[in-house]
Amino acid sequence: MTTPLDQLSVLLLLSAMGLYAVAFVAFALDLARRSSEAQAMADEAASRSAGATASAAVSEVRGGVATLVAAPPSVDGPPRSNRRTAARVALAVLTVGWVLHLGADVLRGIAAARVPWANMYEFSMTGTLIIVGIYLLALTRVDLRFLGAVITGLVLVLLGIATVGFRVAVSPLPPALQSYWLVIHVFVAILGTAFFTLSGAVSAVQLVQARRERVLAAGRTADRVKLLATVPTSTRLENIAYRVAIVGFILWTFTLIAGAIWANHAWGRYWGWDTKEVWTFIIWVIYAGYLHARATRGWRGNGSGWLNLIGYGAVLFNFGVVNVFFHGLHAYSGLSS
Repeated sequence: MTTPLDQLSVLLLLSAMGLYAVAFVAFALDLARRSSEAQAMADEAASRSAGATASAAVSEVRGGVATLVAAPPSVDGPPRSNRRTAARVALAVLTVGWVLHLGADVLRGIAAARVPWANMYEFSMTGTLIIVGIYLLALTRVDLRFLGAVITGLVLVLLGIATVGFRVAVSPLPPALQSYWLVIHVFVAILGTAFFTLSGAVSAVQLVQARRERVLAAGRTADRVKLLATVPTSTRLENIAYRVAIVGFILWTFTLIAGAIWANHAWGRYWGWDTKEVWTFIIWVIYAGYLHARATRGWRGNGSGWLNLIGYGAVLFNFGVVNVFFHGLHAYSGLSS
């Protein structure tokens, strides 16, 4: 049943998507600006090197006294990153879009008289809300503006799929979901997914940055992706991805335990090898292996990054394939309310 509040929720969500699209464009422009800044820095470094060579070579000997001809002073470097207008506009628009997104989520919950994550449409809406919120929160601790286009692009794709393919009207909860565990279990799962998303995005950039560093270390000066010169080193990115994944893993561990407890309340058993249960456990095993290998086996670099991405690939498969195409006791998380 469609209600005025639900209709307003949809309107706010579409408005938020429009602002996310503007933020995506602004973040893309910022990446282009980063590329130009990196090129300017490279040109300036080359100019300084050439100037120093010329200064050392050009000298005049007058009366047995060598006079060194000084090179002209260098010009100011490229604008600092905190002066980039596109990045500031992107963050401002993204924040306003997140507020509208939050309003849409809250109105959906009020219209349904329950928490707004009981089906795929609501899970997608709340999940993307948390992803953007975690990203904005992370920006207060570390400069991750270079991920803005990735995060907003992913959120737009997920919301587009949700509004077109998963949209359902408000309806009562099925008996299996009429439990306080819906609030606890699913919300913690959404939080864990958001942290895994941010960690996976950082690992993707880490792998690209690591390849660039190998090329430069081999003495090849060709640097096709200039903006990577303004991005943290692959080691720094790997450390960020690892720390974020730890938080996601803790939340996912609680999700697995809470799901088992809820299953016992709803169906009288803690584990039944349902497809959703199996994939939740598979995700936990992959991330446990990733964290263990990096912490105790010293598995660093590309291997660490790829394993993190494999884990996030399992998360996406669990969300986009298991929830939709596999039928079982968790079928209520599919297309119907």
